[in-house]
Amino acid sequence: MNTDPLKSLRKIFGYESFRPPQQEIIEGLIRGEDAFVLMPTGGGKSLCYQIPALHRAGVGIVVSPLISLMKDQVDALKACGIRAAFYNSSMKSAEARQTLAALYNQELDLFYIAPERLLSIGFVERLHNIPIALFAIDEAHCISQWGHDFRPEYSKLGRLRQLFPNIPLVALTATAEPHTRQDIMERLGLHEAQSYISGFDRPNIRYTVLEKSKPFTQLTAFLHNRTTEAGIVYCLSRKRVENIAERLQGIGFHAAPYHAGLAPAERKQVQDDFLCDNIRIIVATVAFGMGIDKSNVRYVVHYDIPKNIESYYQETGRAGRDGMAAEAFLLFGYGDIALARGLIEKMNNPQRKRIELHKLNSMVGFAEALSCRRRVLLGYFGERLTADCGNCDICLNPPKMHDVTEDARKALSCVYRVGQRFGMGHVIDVLRGSRKERLLQLRHDRLSTYGIGKDNGQEYWSSLLRHLIQQGYLEQDLGNYSVLKLTAAARPLLRGEQSLSMAVPRVKTASVPKTMRRQTGDIDHDPALFERLRGLRKILADSAGIPPFVIFSDASLVEMSALQPNSNEAFLQIHGVGIHKLERYGTDFLAEIRRFRDKAE
Repeated sequence: MNTDPLKSLRKIFGYESFRPPQQEIIEGLIRGEDAFVLMPTGGGKSLCYQIPALHRAGVGIVVSPLISLMKDQVDALKACGIRAAFYNSSMKSAEARQTLAALYNQELDLFYIAPERLLSIGFVERLHNIPIALFAIDEAHCISQWGHDFRPEYSKLGRLRQLFPNIPLVALTATAEPHTRQDIMERLGLHEAQSYISGFDRPNIRYTVLEKSKPFTQLTAFLHNRTTEAGIVYCLSRKRVENIAERLQGIGFHAAPYHAGLAPAERKQVQDDFLCDNIRIIVATVAFGMGIDKSNVRYVVHYDIPKNIESYYQETGRAGRDGMAAEAFLLFGYGDIALARGLIEKMNNPQRKRIELHKLNSMVGFAEALSCRRRVLLGYFGERLTADCGNCDICLNPPKMHDVTEDARKALSCVYRVGQRFGMGHVIDVLRGSRKERLLQLRHDRLSTYGIGKDNGQEYWSSLLRHLIQQGYLEQDLGNYSVLKLTAAARPLLRGEQSLSMAVPRVKTASVPKTMRRQTGDIDHDPALFERLRGLRKILADSAGIPPFVIFSDASLVEMSALQPNSNEAFLQIHGVGIHKLERYGTDFLAEIRRFRDKAE
């Protein structure tokens, strides 16, 4: 093994250069330092621990929450010539014994395991007898009570720092707002760890939101020109999953349902068929998709509004992992919102209820927003864009704007007058001159801002306050009952040195906007050659019993069909082609390109 991580990146994985801050993370782990890594889905988190595991003595132990994630990652690593294995409940006893023997005989570079198995009595003790390169905690948000997918079995992973104090530990996630990040680091004992926050933006994903109006018609209109593309349609209930899948099948779509109520063998078959491109559309509850590495998912549809932005961000992030253009299409209805709010209100844990209501309200704010969607989405995670994205429905079809400077100053002033100690509901009550008992007890009816906004309704002030949050003039303190606080950016607006506009609410849109040109991730290529290469990939994948994207991503095939390499040296320059893949697949793909070129001539 060479000592240069960049050489490993190029030779093994076929990538020309690191993305920021991959190299810094990798070099730190190789030196034995701990790290916390937050990168968007598809941003290259896996390389941050895979390459250090190859450069340090011993095996890299990767904690992974789902069987599907382990299998996808191990298949991809083996395709690159890396010695990798997983250990989970899906394995037969003989296979499990063989895998453990390889681990204890120091024949593996990377070993994927679920948290409960890693920390089971006996297993973790035996790890002291083998050299360990590092521990990687994937989907690390699962350890936090603030996270959207808290898993009790993750809560014991803090023991690793105590049991193996000298082994570097890296926690990785794509979805963690500030409270979750802090909680992850505290629970895992990453007190000396360097944090690497590379941002949440996925510029290749276009975000579109429509209010529900004949939702199945809206869905089929969206799917109309996407019959050859792979996608996921998320629904909140099993009954709706079954219904939508059946109706899509009835009109000719290659769709299948997926939810926790199906038999395990049936779920596995559906998932395998989707990964292998035998099924184009999965209609699923949130039981499907966490950690799925299928790189050529071109769209994600939410038939129902998710319960929080973290889930929405993670689920939409399953589209376009290859960096090519992808779409996130959300349908929301106020009935769905009321149902979700009602379920949260029934929770017995007051703190959990408060957290979930805050998260739902933030999700509703995103759905209702009439300003750049990406600004709203990234703003929730504490990231600010300096300009509108140009790749969402609002940017592509801008709504009419109106000046709200005076009302914004009223709202900001009211937040200040109530001491920056109350949430949105109370601020609105003061603005509208409410006579609620608590407001009167606090004597907030004597404030100068009391009743100055009575000419506008509750929905208007909610929209304006959310707009002020999204634009960075206010922040909500989730850890303190979602109270509103002024930011430094609010001062010029309050002093009258700055103006503010907000979109006029638009009427319900009954049809899906026309598809615009794909802005990101696509290059000019020959679509006929791309289809032939995709067909070859499918044949080779079926023969090997692996998903097609494990051989090459769609992005690699697009580049091949654009550049049409005619030698091993040229083929090795294609994104995603390393030495092992050149040796294994180069002859077949170069021959197919040659046949296509000869026929064209």
